[in-house]
Amino acid sequence: MLALGFSSGLPFLLIGNTLNYWLGDSHVDLAVIGFASWIGLTYSFKFIWGAVVDNIPPPMPGGLGRRRGWLLIAQIIVAAGLFGMATSDPKLHLAVLVAFGVATALAAATQDTVIDAWRIESSADTAELDLMTSAYSLGYRTSNILTGSVILFMAQGIGWPAAYAAFAASMLVGLIATVMAKEPAKADGTMADRAMKMPAFSPLRIVDAVFGPFVAFFKTFGPMALLILLTVTTYHLCDYLRGPVINPFYVQVGLTKPLVAGIRLSVGLPASMIGIAAGGFFAARFGHMRALLVGGLLQPVAVAAFAILATTGPDPRVFASIMAADDFCMSFAGLALVAYISTLTSLGYTATQYALLTSALAWTGKFLKGFSGEWVKGLAHSSHDLLHAYATYFLYAAVGAGVPALLLVLALTYVERRRQAGGLATSARTS
Repeated sequence: MLALGFSSGLPFLLIGNTLNYWLGDSHVDLAVIGFASWIGLTYSFKFIWGAVVDNIPPPMPGGLGRRRGWLLIAQIIVAAGLFGMATSDPKLHLAVLVAFGVATALAAATQDTVIDAWRIESSADTAELDLMTSAYSLGYRTSNILTGSVILFMAQGIGWPAAYAAFAASMLVGLIATVMAKEPAKADGTMADRAMKMPAFSPLRIVDAVFGPFVAFFKTFGPMALLILLTVTTYHLCDYLRGPVINPFYVQVGLTKPLVAGIRLSVGLPASMIGIAAGGFFAARFGHMRALLVGGLLQPVAVAAFAILATTGPDPRVFASIMAADDFCMSFAGLALVAYISTLTSLGYTATQYALLTSALAWTGKFLKGFSGEWVKGLAHSSHDLLHAYATYFLYAAVGAGVPALLLVLALTYVERRRQAGGLATSARTS
């Protein structure tokens, strides 16, 4: 799970914030950088890839099984896409670079969908699922730190193309893990029964693949399902909104690539590990809803803190403090959300339902963040000061997106308690 988490996290920043850094370093227009972040919108349609991997056997010989077969295909395409990006110069072939980025993102979204299904179906119980989720998050966050910090050292020394090629080769970690992993059998019975009742590619099977996961989800949670989707959609919104502009912001402040990379690695990585451990412990000890609430409080504070850096300039101590707080807060919140939504899926629809929830997470954020560069430029036009515009934008993102998300978590907590109390009361009457 640790290795698969590493493989899952590897392409995320390479087609996201790190790509934005590369584009900013190549003096691509800030508005174009913002629009380029729409590459990540492919993650918003994970439920489509989930329906495919839940219902269609992989075209992969060798008896790897449904989950591992699709996983191996996705990982090979991710590696090829990253190599393609490495061969594309953004100054000369920006459209080609973006095209390879989209191909990488499609395969990466599929990889994530299959790994999530494998993690949920391989867990024996909720406690083991939380442990697997923590291992996944640790591997994911480790690769995020490497592709967000170490790559800056590499870009400074050997250039961006060679750095991207090196991380494309690092997908070998995931390929080896996929071959060594066991194919989960928990959902085999359910999926076999469905295959007998609805043959592959029959009209009934196609309808079930598209609508079955939605029907099962809303049948399980009733009207509460809408509140769950809305909460998940907004939970990381403030983090998404600052994503495309954060690395160009570092350039504007005057932080060098080696300084950013060094602090991310020496301060950010330990803070991330502590945040993951704290989030996992808190969720196991106090419950998923309370962990969600704490994460909802921490995220906007972390985003707002970057406004301080706009006033202090490239002070390494200030940057290190902000980075430590940010990585801890985001790791805690990320673990809390993943642990919560991992408990919401039904066997037979594992990949599709989890993908639906994570797509809901990405829908709003990945669309709105495409305008982030334009918004910062608009604020700069009003204030005639780009750094002041960045500071104002971070505060707007924290308050405008973080507070509504926190209110929705509070509402979901209240409804969940009412639901559990009603279930206990029904159980007592039945007894």
